[in-house]
Amino acid sequence: MPRPAANLRHLLTRLEMPRHAPLFARRATVNGDLVAHDHDFMEVVVVLSGRGRHRTIYGDGELRAGDAFALRPGVWHWYHECRELAVYNCCFGVELLRRELSWMLHDPLLGALCWPGSRASERPGMTLVRLQQPALEQCKSHLDDLAHLTDPSRHAERIGRLTLFLGEVARHLKPVRANGKADDVHPAVVEAMKRMEDDVQRTWTLGKLAEELRIAEAYLVRRFKAATGLPPIAWLNRLRAERAAALLLRTNAPVAEIGHAIGWDDPNYFARRFRAHFGLSATSYRIQFSKS
Repeated sequence: MPRPAANLRHLLTRLEMPRHAPLFARRATVNGDLVAHDHDFMEVVVVLSGRGRHRTIYGDGELRAGDAFALRPGVWHWYHECRELAVYNCCFGVELLRRELSWMLHDPLLGALCWPGSRASERPGMTLVRLQQPALEQCKSHLDDLAHLTDPSRHAERIGRLTLFLGEVARHLKPVRANGKADDVHPAVVEAMKRMEDDVQRTWTLGKLAEELRIAEAYLVRRFKAATGLPPIAWLNRLRAERAAALLLRTNAPVAEIGHAIGWDDPNYFARRFRAHFGLSATSYRIQFSKS
């Protein structure tokens, strides 16, 4: 029996951190330029020291110590003109957000950090934070600990340290409302977001979504808009546009094939929705930002 047990432990170790569900913290120093790229996992970056610039679809800005930003999967970014830019990258798979950390969406600040753009006033897919020196040192301490917790068997400790780090960053976000409070996020909203993210290609309708969640359509729309600022299908369209943008830069697939992959089979409809979100055609987007 010892050998099967050992094999089982080996299998569990391999499954603990699959390639598509990472959880790690890593320090890096950037000089010059780092080519535009995106990830299929969540990334939270904290700038420790040095200087540089950071470019995304939302524009170009200077980086300095204490800057932090969270990026959802598929959001590309580019470091350039860097001089000894020291950053801490914290990366984790969205599967953790859907399982162990799904409760964070119910917290107004953690939800805004881990689901960037879930509020209508935010940039879809990206959240910016400014950390003062005490908070920066606290975040660095949490990330140092997480960086050394590489043993998958210590998963609970790693999740705990990740939670402490995210909590420290989220404390420095601006409150969702002036009084710092927000309505509780209804469980149906969380489940709706998960289902649409997991199967973005599916032909979703409000009726199908409400039926699966066993909730009235009007009530779902009201609670979804209260949490995200958008009704469910509008939120799905934004998600599809972001997925399409990532595929345009990450692959050489034809535009029509990308449209099919994200649930917009009609090329004309895809063209209208993509332009409405990004202000330019899919082909122009690929040409312009692939050159970057």
